[in-house]
Amino acid sequence: MLEEKRATMGKLYRLEDLRTGPTKAARRRVFFTRHELNRLLSLYSRRVMNGEWRDYAIDVSGGMAVFSVFRNSHERPAFTIAKRSGGNQRGVEFTVTSGGHRLARCESLVEALKVFDRRLQVVRAGP
Repeated sequence: MLEEKRATMGKLYRLEDLRTGPTKAARRRVFFTRHELNRLLSLYSRRVMNGEWRDYAIDVSGGMAVFSVFRNSHERPAFTIAKRSGGNQRGVEFTVTSGGHRLARCESLVEALKVFDRRLQVVRAGP
């Protein structure tokens, strides 16, 4: 009886024997650096203090890392900041989108985050 059960069980594989090195997807993985995360979280915390944003999420898949911010937890992201691998010839690329519209596409995070800088306007007093 025991021999019959052993015969019907699947074959045992050692994962160590199957590993041949990093796959293409693993080599192309993109992550935010500590410096980039500090910048993103600094922006996020300022907007939370102003009551504009309430939640964030970080996703990593394929050749892209995405920082999404939400006004409410149950909605779509208000903004997404994506870091993409540009391939062998190009470096990385940062893209800021909101509601399906691309707001910025830059080679550095600092340039991409300039989208969030508030512009002061002159307000004239009445007569």
